[in-house]
Amino acid sequence: MVENEDLRTVVTALMNRVRALEDQIEIMQLVAQYGPAVDSGSGAAAAALWTEDGTFDAVPQRHMRGREEIAGMVLGDGHQSLIRNGCGHVLTAPHIEIDGDNATGRNYALNIRWDSGADRFWVARVSANTWRWVRTAEGWRTVERVNANLDGTPEHRNMLAPSM
Repeated sequence: MVENEDLRTVVTALMNRVRALEDQIEIMQLVAQYGPAVDSGSGAAAAALWTEDGTFDAVPQRHMRGREEIAGMVLGDGHQSLIRNGCGHVLTAPHIEIDGDNATGRNYALNIRWDSGADRFWVARVSANTWRWVRTAEGWRTVERVNANLDGTPEHRNMLAPSM
């Protein structure tokens, strides 16, 4: 009987570890999908990374609430001009902290643009990101993303600080 209880304990622990790993991977995949979605001009795909009422703050330029506004940003003239001229949104792997069906994270985002005159790419922006995700019936989705330029502003730099 003790062996069965020990086995059950080990299996439960392994199941919990596998679920935690699956959650981490799913959230990383969610973040990794953002750049290709916006750089291909796929507004619906980008918006689907958020909950219906999720928010995206591109500090200080724009505050978006909900999938419709996020898709609208991708489909808008400003963004379409960026991608027509050559632009890549590159996000680093996020540091993720999961607490049940909620998670938080932070990472960098780089906006890289093509300069046809110089025949090269250049980094137009480096920003800090903080994220909040939630497990939904659709899987993990973004509840909130704050993206702020690393322009020396202490508040923006502090977004990257590890939680204690």
